[in-house]
Formats: sequence, C-alpha cells, structure tokens
Amino acid sequence: MARPSVHLSRIELADWRAVHSWASLAQVCRYQTWGPNTEEQTRAFVATAVEAWSHTPQQRFAFVARVDGDTVGMGELHVRNRGQRQGEITYAVHPEVWGRGVGTVIGTELLARGFKDLELHRIYATCDPRNLGSARVLGKLGMTREGRHRHTALIRDGWRDSDVFSILEDEWRAGTAQPPGSGLGHVHEA
Repeated sequence: MARPSVHLSRIELADWRAVHSWASLAQVCRYQTWGPNTEEQTRAFVATAVEAWSHTPQQRFAFVARVDGDTVGMGELHVRNRGQRQGEITYAVHPEVWGRGVGTVIGTELLARGFKDLELHRIYATCDPRNLGSARVLGKLGMTREGRHRHTALIRDGWRDSDVFSILEDEWRAGTAQPPGSGLGHVHEA
C-alpha cells in the first residue's frame, strides 16, 4: 500500500471536530491518561493548543496532519527545558489510517522542527510498553529505547509504565532518523 502524502499545519479552533473524531475513541486513548473525550474536553484541548502559539517564548507547537484535505491526526512538540535544549514529541492518529505511515511522517516533521528550527539537543517520547504500534513508529524515527519508567501514569486499567525513547541532534543530523520514504510530509504555518 502506498504511503499517503501527509501535510502538517498549525492547529486551528475549527479543527476540534476532526480531533474529536479520534479523541473520543477508546482504542486511541487506551494507553493515555486522557479520554475518551467529551466534545467539551476536545474543544478545550484544541483551544489551549491554539492559544499556545501566541506564547513568548513558545513552549508548545501543535499541528494537525491532513491527507487529501482530511484531518487524520495531530502531533505536538513540547519544549521541556530551553536551557538544556530538551523537547518531547507526542502524536495521535485516527485508527482509519493506522499502519499507513501517518504517525511516522508526523514524527519526522516534529523532529525536524525541534532540531532545525529550535536547535534542541535531545528530543524524547514515551509510550506504554503494550503500545507496539507507537514503539514501532519511534523506532522508525531513529529514536533509541532508553529504558522503562515504572508506574508513571494512572490510566483506566491501572498504573502504566512508560518506555522512554530519545534521539540526539547529532544522531538526527547524521541521518539515522530518516525513515524510508521520509520527506512526504510538509509543515505549513498559516
């Protein structure tokens, strides 16, 4: 199956319904502390993400991912420590496009923004050890599994462990983070 052309753009208030189409699904938030969201929760989340673009210095960069004009996912880059040049990426993708490379393109674009534009030194991500799909995406991004933090979040089925993955700027620049078929996504800042 051909990988879809994914385009990232800044999240807007009007995106809340599309975000809600997956944020309201139990399988999307199974390993998260949030969700399934009510419409009010999704609207509040999107409003906060949009408002974060106006902060100086900006710490949170939220994007939606579109395929053929349809919003099918989102990704965020959080600057966790400017002095130490540390960031974190997160993403969510609608189950209708799971396994089609959308998460990998989102992650690729977030890493590029963090390392090129923000000059971060280390970017990390976490995932529930049971979330094999997310772990595969992080591996495709060239991120190294550093280890497991125990009982980091209380979710619906009990305490969740978190596997920690990271990539350093020199590893990313050396091309280890360029998955096959990368470059299919584009970040647009409207």
